Amino acid sequence: MEIGNFGNVFNGKKVIVTGNTGFKGSWLTVWLLELGAKVYGISKDVPTNPSMFEALKLRDRIQHYQTDIRDLESIKRIFEVISPDFVFHLAAQPIVSASYTNPIETIATNVLGTAHILEALRGLKNKCNAVIITSDKCYDNVEWTWGYRENDCLGGKDPYSASKGAAELIINTYHQSYFSKVDSNVQTVSVRAGNVIGGGDWAANRIVPDCIRAWNNSVPVELRNPTATRPWQHVLEPLSGYLRVAQLMTTERKICGEAYNFGPLADQSHTVYELLSRISTLWKFNTSFDRFIFDSNHKFHEAGLLKLNCDKALHQLHWKPVLNFDLTVNYTALWYLEFYSDISEMYSLTVDQISNYTNEAKTKEIAWAN
Repeated sequence: MEIGNFGNVFNGKKVIVTGNTGFKGSWLTVWLLELGAKVYGISKDVPTNPSMFEALKLRDRIQHYQTDIRDLESIKRIFEVISPDFVFHLAAQPIVSASYTNPIETIATNVLGTAHILEALRGLKNKCNAVIITSDKCYDNVEWTWGYRENDCLGGKDPYSASKGAAELIINTYHQSYFSKVDSNVQTVSVRAGNVIGGGDWAANRIVPDCIRAWNNSVPVELRNPTATRPWQHVLEPLSGYLRVAQLMTTERKICGEAYNFGPLADQSHTVYELLSRISTLWKFNTSFDRFIFDSNHKFHEAGLLKLNCDKALHQLHWKPVLNFDLTVNYTALWYLEFYSDISEMYSLTVDQISNYTNEAKTKEIAWAN
C-alpha cells in the first residue's frame, strides 16, 4: 500500500507529536506510523468522546505521555529522555467559543505552552527539526477578499485568535534568539492552516462534528451562521504540508525560521450550508426529520471570511492541495459512516484514506508523493 515516502526521512526516526490525542494529531500519528516512524505522543487528556485516538487504539501503537504542555519541567524531561529527531507541536486549546469562556486557559496553553515546547527544544543536545502548528486565525482578520500572506499583520479579535498571533511572535523570538545560529542543533518552522474537516473530528462547537452528532441522533443541525463562507480542506491537506516542511528541513536550512500557509484552492470556498447539504446527501438517514434549523442569536464574534494565500508553499516547498471539494466531502462522510457501521475497522479505513490521498497526489505529480 502506497503512503508517500517524503524522501523516507521519517523511517526509523523518533517523532514527538504533541496534541496526539486530538483530531489532527491522530491523523498525523497514523501517517507517521505508516511512514515507519517511532511516535511519542504528549497530551494532557483525550479531549473528546467519541475519540479518533481511542477508536483507532493508537495508545497501543505509540509511547504516550499524559502530560500538560503548561508543565515546563515535565516537558523538558520528556524531550531529554526521547532526544527526538522531529517534533510536531499541535497541542492547543483549539475552540474559539471556549476561548471566550476560558481566556486565561487558552492563553496559557497556546502561548506559554508553545514557549515551553520551544524551551524544551532549546535544551536538546541532538539535531531536531520542529514544525510548530498555529492557525490561520493568527492573522489580524479585516475580512478582505484576498488571501492572507505569511508577512501580513498578526492579531485577533477573540482570545483564541490573539493567542495564536502571540504564539507566532514567541516562535519567531526563539528562532531569532537561539535557533538561527549556525551551530544550533534545533531548527523550527511555523505553519498555519484552518477550516480543516475530515473523519474523526469530535470537537464541540465545530460544524461537522455537531452535524454528525445531531444526525446520528435523528435531530436537526442548528446552524448559527449558514451563509458564512469558508475555504474547506480535508485534514490530510495541511498534514501533507507539515510533513513536507519537516522533510525539507533536513536538507534546506534556508526554510528554517520561515512560516508557511496551507490551504485549499480558491474555488474550494463554500458556505456552511453548502458543505452540510453535500454531507447530508451522503448520510444514510433512517428516519425523516428536518436536517437544519437556523439560529442567528450566537453571542460571540466569528469571522465571516478568512482565507490564506499559499503561494509561498507552492513555490518554496512545491506543495499544493490534492482534493477537490467533492472528494473532501466524500472522504469525510465515508469515515463517519464507517465509524457507526464497524468501529473495529477504523484504523484500516484511515490508512486506506491516506493511501488513496497519496495516490491522488502522485497522479498530480506533487513533489512529496513521488
